[in-house]
Amino acid sequence: MDMIHDATQVARHEAARQQGAASAPGREYLSFRLGAEEYGIDILKVQEIRSYEAPTRIANAPAFLKGVINLRGVIVPVIDLRVKFGCNDEITPITAVVVLSVRGRIVGAVVDSVSDVLELPHEAIKPAPQMGTLVDTSFLLGIANVSERMLILLDIESLMSSEELGVIDAAA
Repeated sequence: MDMIHDATQVARHEAARQQGAASAPGREYLSFRLGAEEYGIDILKVQEIRSYEAPTRIANAPAFLKGVINLRGVIVPVIDLRVKFGCNDEITPITAVVVLSVRGRIVGAVVDSVSDVLELPHEAIKPAPQMGTLVDTSFLLGIANVSERMLILLDIESLMSSEELGVIDAAA
C-alpha cells in the first residue's frame, strides 16, 4: 500500500510541478518612455534610476553619447536613447537616467520618463516583426500588450554592443 501511496504522491507532485512551471511567472521589465513609445528592459540589468544631471561632455563624441558622470567613483558613459531612437531630446523634470549593468560594465541610459516595473508572462511576449533591411530589429526581444498599451522589449546587451553604439564590447 505504501508503494501505491508513494507513487500517487509522486504523480501528484509531478503534476503540480508541471502546472506550476506552465503558470510560472515570466520576467520583470522596467518600462520607460522614449517619445510617444513605451519600452521595457530586463529589470535584472537595472542598477538604479537617477534624475537627469548634465554629464561632462566629451569632445568629438557622437550625438547619442551625452558624456560621462561620476557615480560613486566610477566613471560612467551616458547614452541618450532618445537620440538613438530619433526622439526629441529635450530635458524635462521627469527625464531620467537608468543606470545599467551590462556585461560587467556600468552604462547610463537617458530616457524621457520611467513608468513602472511589470511582470510579463512568457506567453504575453510576441516576437518582434521582421522588417527586412528597413529596420534593425536585432536589439528587440519582442513586443507585449499590457492593458491596452504596447511595450517594446529591448535586448539592452545587443543594443549597447551594437556596431553603432559600441559602448560595450561584443565579446565581453
